[in-house]
Amino acid sequence: MHLRVRINKRLDNFTLDVDWAMANEFTVLFGHSGAGKSLTLRMIAGLMTPDSGYIELNGVPLFDSQECPLVKPGAVKNAQRVNVRPQDRCIGFVFQDLALFPHMSVAQNIAYAGKRKDRERVAALIESFHLKGLEGKLPSEISGGQRQRVAIARAIMCNPQCLLMDEPFSSLDNTLRLQMRALIKDVRNQLNIPVVFITHDIYEAYTMADKLIVYNNGKSVQTGTPDEILSTPRNSSPQEEEEGKRKKGAAPPPFRTPCKGSWTP
Repeated sequence: MHLRVRINKRLDNFTLDVDWAMANEFTVLFGHSGAGKSLTLRMIAGLMTPDSGYIELNGVPLFDSQECPLVKPGAVKNAQRVNVRPQDRCIGFVFQDLALFPHMSVAQNIAYAGKRKDRERVAALIESFHLKGLEGKLPSEISGGQRQRVAIARAIMCNPQCLLMDEPFSSLDNTLRLQMRALIKDVRNQLNIPVVFITHDIYEAYTMADKLIVYNNGKSVQTGTPDEILSTPRNSSPQEEEEGKRKKGAAPPPFRTPCKGSWTP
């Protein structure tokens, strides 16, 4: 399994231009707020459309701004592009605010992501995520950690081929964050699918990631293992660094993380 992303999107005062790939691994997108991480996930999921580029999951194009002969069922295709509908991409998404339906029960929220009524699947997820006895509760009637588990269960209800998680633990206290990290690792191991995870927590990124992709000002500037990136951090792409050296006759300034603490050796 693999995910390939090479996309460009121009907004009013921001341009996203990223190029990266991942195998069947846990990948963390790391960088300051507004760097384009969440925007990338929304385009992978099909909730926004890139201006150009392509997104490929397991060898099948989900988006391609050029004509592509391999088209996934459900794709919207014309003479210029392939753009598979979000509901046909087989991707699970856990949003930062969880986006649970407030008027639906726990069981109904989980079942909503299924393409058909599957009570056995819902019951199995409720059991696996320790939500037994909460099936009829509304999101407002359960704890933050329980809502988190409902959101994750809903995201994997349709047996996705890839799981996207946009800062899912940002509102949790440290104890719950530790519990959720362990849960996500278990989910990743059980499903055996690529996971793309956004966080601003450097410890979380370091301990959870197989691969770390650093974003800065709309670009993916560095990719590697956590150890590789922590030992040789940078805040621009190699091409930009070389260009800066030629213009200034000196090395670019050292990387400075916008998060609390520092990861500069």
